Amino acid sequence: MGEKAKGFDKKWIQTYMLIFIVIGLGIILSFISSNFLTVTNLLNVVRQIAVNGILAIGMTIVCLTGGIDLSVGSIVAFSGIIAAGLLRDTSYPIIVIVLAAVAVGAVCGLYNGYFVAYWNAAPFVVTLSMMTIARGLTYVYSDGRPISNLRTEFLTIGKGSIAGIPIPTLILAAVFILGSIMLSKLKFGRYVYAVGGNENAAMVSGINVKRIKMMVYVLSGIACGIAAIILTARVSAGLPQAGESYELDAIAATVIGGTSLSGGRGRLWGTIVGAVLLGIVNNGLDLLNVSSFYQQIVKGLIILGAILIDSKRNN
Repeated sequence: MGEKAKGFDKKWIQTYMLIFIVIGLGIILSFISSNFLTVTNLLNVVRQIAVNGILAIGMTIVCLTGGIDLSVGSIVAFSGIIAAGLLRDTSYPIIVIVLAAVAVGAVCGLYNGYFVAYWNAAPFVVTLSMMTIARGLTYVYSDGRPISNLRTEFLTIGKGSIAGIPIPTLILAAVFILGSIMLSKLKFGRYVYAVGGNENAAMVSGINVKRIKMMVYVLSGIACGIAAIILTARVSAGLPQAGESYELDAIAATVIGGTSLSGGRGRLWGTIVGAVLLGIVNNGLDLLNVSSFYQQIVKGLIILGAILIDSKRNN
């Protein structure tokens, strides 16, 4: 009985410790900076979290199979610049442009998934290839220049609110709900965990491992397309340099949230809490006027700490 209680306590602490850290950090920042708890600042934080949160959800699904996607930042830039170009050069309805951006992300994800699944190529190498290709295509399409003067109704996606809740936050919530249902209620989700837990066992049990591995990268690409729309609308332009280092933030939120890089273990709610933690840290450092150079160091140490914790769990 004592061993069971001890095991339960340990599991409970591991599960909810991250939430306590986020709350504690918020309390500390509220004392250090009087601007932290202002409505304007908190709304800014939740808008910022939306992009990384959506990317991290896609990253989590990939990592659950034991893969990784280093191309998300470049895919965001490519999808965003395509959306901005269509807004500038055509009169297509907004929904068509949104779907086009998502489709671009999906195609890039399909590239990753095809070579990882059917050519048995290392995810690190394949997604690094796509990272370079997508960034190059972004600069070719835009000629290295921002695309601005976007339609007002499109900008509402990134800057507007519904009942006081920022639209990016509502989109993040919708993506989270759909992702959670997919992973916990559908066969696809069980297959994703099975592939990440033991790929050979999953194959023997009749799961189409190649298809599952390809689909998770397509889903990550779709997440990139959605995030690109929000980011482009927020900054009011398609930027060739958009999304730089976003893959690191997405990986950090994923690992901090408890998803194992070796696959088979993780939950989307943990990823969202990880994204919130990173968002609060970034915002707090900005409020304290900490140089962006030092912020990169802090973020790197956070990632290292999360990876060390993950390694200890696996051992």
